[in-house]
Amino acid sequence: MEKLIYHMCRADEWVEAQRTGSYGGSTQDQADGFIHFSTAAQIRGSAAKHRAGQDGLILLAVRTAPLADALKWEKSRGGALFPHLYQALKVAAVESAVPLNLGDNGLHVFPDDIPIAT
Repeated sequence: MEKLIYHMCRADEWVEAQRTGSYGGSTQDQADGFIHFSTAAQIRGSAAKHRAGQDGLILLAVRTAPLADALKWEKSRGGALFPHLYQALKVAAVESAVPLNLGDNGLHVFPDDIPIAT
């Protein structure tokens, strides 16, 4: 079954990806050798840990099927499996790209259709 996974990037990175047709990841992704993704249940924790206080982000929802064997599920934070993409992300694989701005409380405001992990 195809799933959606999520990645946060800066708005300027997304604009460049749209221009070129692919996204090579953030500088941290490039240093690690893969693009970091999170599941719907993980994305809020990832935002709090890695993007706290950053405004002007874009939340990418990406279909897993087109990523094929380049997508690996690997242990990370707390031993949980996180999706890691070992190639550039083709813009065509992105289901949606929406602003991920900060709310008045300083936390990112996620779309309502991403469930909150319990």
